[in-house]
Amino acid sequence: MQTVLVTGAAGDVARQLRPYLRAAYPSLVLSDRTPVTDLAPGERFVAADLTDMAATLAACEGVDGIVHLGGYSVEAPWETIHPANVVGCYNLFEAARQAGVRRVVFASSNHAIGFYERRRRIGVDHRVRPDGFYGVSKAFGEALGSLYADKYGLGVLSIRIGNVGSRPLDLRRLSIWLHPEDLAQLCRIGLEHPELHNEVVYGASDNARGWWDNEPAFRLGYAPRHRAEDDAAHALAEQAKLEPDPIGDRFQGGGFCNR
Repeated sequence: MQTVLVTGAAGDVARQLRPYLRAAYPSLVLSDRTPVTDLAPGERFVAADLTDMAATLAACEGVDGIVHLGGYSVEAPWETIHPANVVGCYNLFEAARQAGVRRVVFASSNHAIGFYERRRRIGVDHRVRPDGFYGVSKAFGEALGSLYADKYGLGVLSIRIGNVGSRPLDLRRLSIWLHPEDLAQLCRIGLEHPELHNEVVYGASDNARGWWDNEPAFRLGYAPRHRAEDDAAHALAEQAKLEPDPIGDRFQGGGFCNR
């Protein structure tokens, strides 16, 4: 694996992830509608709106693998979600197929299963329960990845990301937090694991209060290095400043469940 395309490269998750990917791969192609100006050695920027198939094809040319972070990242009306997260996701997988890309890591989300209650522990074999149109789009992306793996032979890893950051910031995030270094490890599994066909895993660090059975990730060799409990005091102090949310505090998707 020499050249990796990162879509949505101007976003916050990509900003946190890039240093770890640069350490692993000699060439990163960064793609977004918004220019990325802080390029490091080994990085180059390609402007692309993923709703434009020609631009998406151009971004995929000559790359070995893709980390697909692009799309609309919060809850919004369907008219906003559909172009970025459904049309754009299809264009990305189809462009990858046409360009002969071997691997796609798809940034799914905990919001694909956000309407499970927090008291319930779930695995990837539980049915999807999206908490909004954003979550629906992520469930669609997982299904699309399965299709492209089975029909066209792409290796696909869909990561149901919790919340990426340097530390968990409240009670909910003590259960779903994902350190960017652990996300990079999952991305590397998706890009490099020799036996990967199509898998869905949870994007979470070593979280003692976690709600998810992440056995498929562990089976692939995932060994998170960061522990949410190390910052529990800070997270609980921040939680104490928040107003109670009878719906959001009940479900795993938090505030997305009542938007």
